[in-house]
Amino acid sequence: MDVEMNVVTNQYTGTQTIAYSNNSPDTLDQIFFHLYYNAFQPNSMMDMRSRTIADPDRRVGDRISKLKPNEIGYMRIQSLTMNGQPVEFEEVETILEATLPHPILPHTTVLFETSFEAQVPLQVRRSGRDSQEGVRYSMSQWYPKIANYDYQGWHANPYIGREFYGIWGDFDVKITIDKTYTLGGTGYLQNANEIGHGYEDAGVVVAAPTGDKLTWHFFAPRVHDFMWAADPKYTHDRIEMDNGITVHHFYIKNSQTASNWEKLKTYTPAAIEFMNKHFGQYPYKQFSVVQGGDGGMEYPMSTLITGQRPLGSLVGVMVHELVHSWFHGVLGNNESLYPWMDEGFTSYASALVMAEIFAEEPSDFPHRGSYASYERLATSGLEEPMSTHADHYHTNTAYGAAAYSKGALFLSQLGYIMGEDHLAKGMLRYWDTWQFKHPNVNDVIRVMEKQSGLELDWFKEYWVYSTKTIDYAIESVVADGNKTSVQLKRIGLMPMPVDLVITYTDGSQEMVYLPLVIQRGEKPQEAGMPARIHTERWPWTHLEKTIQIDRPLSTIRSIEIDPSLRMADINRDNNRFDK
Repeated sequence: MDVEMNVVTNQYTGTQTIAYSNNSPDTLDQIFFHLYYNAFQPNSMMDMRSRTIADPDRRVGDRISKLKPNEIGYMRIQSLTMNGQPVEFEEVETILEATLPHPILPHTTVLFETSFEAQVPLQVRRSGRDSQEGVRYSMSQWYPKIANYDYQGWHANPYIGREFYGIWGDFDVKITIDKTYTLGGTGYLQNANEIGHGYEDAGVVVAAPTGDKLTWHFFAPRVHDFMWAADPKYTHDRIEMDNGITVHHFYIKNSQTASNWEKLKTYTPAAIEFMNKHFGQYPYKQFSVVQGGDGGMEYPMSTLITGQRPLGSLVGVMVHELVHSWFHGVLGNNESLYPWMDEGFTSYASALVMAEIFAEEPSDFPHRGSYASYERLATSGLEEPMSTHADHYHTNTAYGAAAYSKGALFLSQLGYIMGEDHLAKGMLRYWDTWQFKHPNVNDVIRVMEKQSGLELDWFKEYWVYSTKTIDYAIESVVADGNKTSVQLKRIGLMPMPVDLVITYTDGSQEMVYLPLVIQRGEKPQEAGMPARIHTERWPWTHLEKTIQIDRPLSTIRSIEIDPSLRMADINRDNNRFDK
């Protein structure tokens, strides 16, 4: 791509040359492009959705409906050819529908060329100009982007403000802009000796710019999107990690940012190191944290975050958006259809990172917030299945809690079912197996089945495709001679294996382990958990189960279902017996 920005009118023109490979077994007769900026116009689908949903995003509200002509966004395709032949197309708001002059056969490559013009909208959601913190340009979703075609067909979803799904490629991007601006974002700068702005190596002489503009040349290999931000006031800090990764920070230095962004220079590399060790090796040699946007949003090799935050918030948002580099950036599931596989897995890993690098004392239960959020959702009457497409949740509340919190619990429940060691190894196996391949829910479950030796389809079907909840209870504990009889009951509609821990009056503990019949196996004895004295399978069809403990009731202090708190039981009041 080659684009030129006019910083006075906030408009730009560009050209694209796209080598598009049809790696599917299907013949393609049409193609679709996303034109995201067209969403930022009064009466657009995004505008109407925001003004009619019960709980609109406060950052959007009715702001789009009030944009003036010089504040709206637009993206207009001026020409489109395939292998030099004109392509017929129609712009339908945020989607360009194109009928091809001849089909693209399986496993062939064609050349698309486009020219386009666009206007950067006033910053409303993620992208835009002149943010509340004074950043001139947050350029995300800024170019005509080919929709993804996979085993489910085309995914030409209109942009209403939610998630994304892209095609990996090598991006070669030239951006011409006023020479006073500093740029940061996706990609490796190719002409640092011409640009300067903190990119040049020590001792390198930067060429004196000629004219009023500079052309920044970036190359980003194997990414599915490209973001850049620009401001003449940016401070650019560069941190070189021992493993060869360069961390860039771009922010507007003032009394609200200077101290915390200086401290951030320690936390960003530490977060990368933790993720490399526990979730897979980051495949790029650069990551950029860029002040911009309207909160925090992930992009390949980079993130946009608002910068005027307390330190804990700044580190927390940076960590969350960085962790997306693994799940959104490299594993690259269809985030629109499976938002929880990105947002939820990111929330799960982010909690572990923050507990390691930021907490004064490591948390014994770092996912507490996700559990509390899920419990509120499950008892609210608003919950929808996680199989719901991100755009089609009835409320933002249901979407957010499902994608972020219940999605995080997808992994923590697997840790409870499989054992934490199997889950940790399974996440690395997931990375090794599915990086750059767009996995779906079946793919992640199969990895975990292979790792654990258990059958887990039942868990996927309950947790993803239903809103059935977990609720187990201790119905009664009675003396039975020199033994103790414990009556357990499943009240919730979702079955789960049960860890039943007995604490004796002398302080010692033992466990009765009750795996489900349908999981076809059991998790190994877990480190830090009481020794098992009895294992017995529990059929999901049986709502009650009686367990006999070969000790008299007089020796027992308490009995508790899942004292580790990992099982997402929505009513823990009935989980414990105290004598």
